[in-house]
Amino acid sequence: MADDKLSRVRDAVGAHEGFPKPGIVFRDIFPVLRNPSVFNDLNDLIYEAAKAVPGVECIVGLDSRGFLFGPILALKLNVPFVPVRKKGKLPGAVERVSYTLEYGSDEFEVQKDSVSKGQKVLIIDDLLATGGTMKAACQLMEKLEADVVLCLVIIELTDLGGRKKLTAPFKTLLEYEGE
Repeated sequence: MADDKLSRVRDAVGAHEGFPKPGIVFRDIFPVLRNPSVFNDLNDLIYEAAKAVPGVECIVGLDSRGFLFGPILALKLNVPFVPVRKKGKLPGAVERVSYTLEYGSDEFEVQKDSVSKGQKVLIIDDLLATGGTMKAACQLMEKLEADVVLCLVIIELTDLGGRKKLTAPFKTLLEYEGE
């Protein structure tokens, strides 16, 4: 059953060669969201992956596509959802970390009072490429003294080695090479 769902999701993920620049194959999650039954399959797979980790107390979603999956997962698990946003998008006191991307650098922020010391958090995003954004999110959670119990992504571009940057447990649903 899970293999059928995963195959349906894989078949729905789009591929755009030469985007955003020549030599890149962009993996597009949006066709999955346009097909309600496949989107439901994906949410079931995400939920099953999260349930396999005991004691998840909070879902942290990364700006911006982590916001598509994180709140749904948080509702299913009956735990809070916390957004990690790009610099300047959150009000109040924030914790901040800088990170590098394949094309530059950026900063992530989280509201300081959104996660408790020792809280078990699951971080979710749609894609792991070079690992910079997921590593930064983990660093933010460390600053808040939370316990990252899982970094969960839908798509991993394995040849870019992003998972090597992570020290927290990691799970991906779909792997692609040579992109």
